[in-house]
Amino acid sequence: MDESGDSRRPRSGPDGSDPDAAPHDGKPQPPEEPGGGILMGRPFGVPVYVAPSWFVVAALITWVFGGQLDRVLPELGGARYLVSLFFAVAFYASVLVHELAHTVAALRFKLPVRRIQLQFFGGVSEIEKESDTPGREFVLAFVGPLLSLVLAGLFYLGMQAVEPGTVPGVLLAGLMISNLIVAVFNLLPGLPLDGGRMLRAVVWKISGKPMTGTIAAAWVGRALAVAVLIGLPMLTHTGALGNATEDIGGMETVTDALLAAILAAIIWTGAGNSLRVARLREHLPELRARSLTRRAVPVEAATPLSEALRRANEAGARALVVVDGQGDPVAVVREAAIVSVPEHRRPWVAVSTLAQDLNDGMRISAELAGEALLDRLKATPATEYLVVEETGEIYGVLSTSDVERAFVQAMARPS
Repeated sequence: MDESGDSRRPRSGPDGSDPDAAPHDGKPQPPEEPGGGILMGRPFGVPVYVAPSWFVVAALITWVFGGQLDRVLPELGGARYLVSLFFAVAFYASVLVHELAHTVAALRFKLPVRRIQLQFFGGVSEIEKESDTPGREFVLAFVGPLLSLVLAGLFYLGMQAVEPGTVPGVLLAGLMISNLIVAVFNLLPGLPLDGGRMLRAVVWKISGKPMTGTIAAAWVGRALAVAVLIGLPMLTHTGALGNATEDIGGMETVTDALLAAILAAIIWTGAGNSLRVARLREHLPELRARSLTRRAVPVEAATPLSEALRRANEAGARALVVVDGQGDPVAVVREAAIVSVPEHRRPWVAVSTLAQDLNDGMRISAELAGEALLDRLKATPATEYLVVEETGEIYGVLSTSDVERAFVQAMARPS
């Protein structure tokens, strides 16, 4: 399944996702994020991880498919579980191909991909940025199910070349059916599925507003979640999926209901996350460095804190910048450090002892706004930043707390 919006992140398999590692281009790569799982490789420069939950589902597939093999090929004996394990690995290799389709399309559109992760209910390609046109959004979502359909067709052709009722025949049939299910499921028109992103792109194209498309596709996704919760147990209980009703027992009913509840929860949660991510992106342009910057006064390193605060009060400023003898900024006085100094001690404390030396990452342009501003702050974590004009002139000091407060206020306003 695929999540829309941010982050992020197309997914395949019946799991739901989002919509983040940029392809290797010769530049230094950011450190790997913890919790990604086992690194399996870097196709197209994008790291592929296998989450620990994959081993749980691999064991489950091995057990279930092994039971089916026992009915079809009883002569295999205990070896059926080795065949089943091979099927589980081959199925998730198909899921990886689905995700690589999303990844290649994203890289083709110059959208950085943070990583691919194979997990319990499928896979996820974490795409960092949103498509800038509805056409690209549609293509980016559609290529995953398309590749799954192509794989289903290839496995069908492979079935024609082998004897039915043999191990290769059963494996190819299982892979054909599983890829067909992945493709059809992901084409359902609700977020966070691929089909939901396609619906979002269509509504976006018609309305001209990406948020309108997200709202429509998210609510269809929630309707799908309810349909899965109610409909899946009913289909299996009535035998509509081809199972004999006399073989349905109490445990099968409980298992079907549990599976339906898990899938419904994933779809419902993914749809809600897509809405939240869309709202976040809609409000990001409201975050502008120029409007959030505090006015600052320059002071020399040896200036007592009490004197520096007096000058700031007279100028109506709320920040202090330490400058050298030529008037060039060298450090920013930390607000938390000022608060920690008792008032009676301030005449004997030099501002240099409370300042953080400036590095290139702590100098930001007053013109930065939205996602570019947040990316710059994320690249160099600090409590205060020096904001400068394009000419290099000091504009003021940007506090991280001010950005966080403005972000919360923006998110609280209705879309």
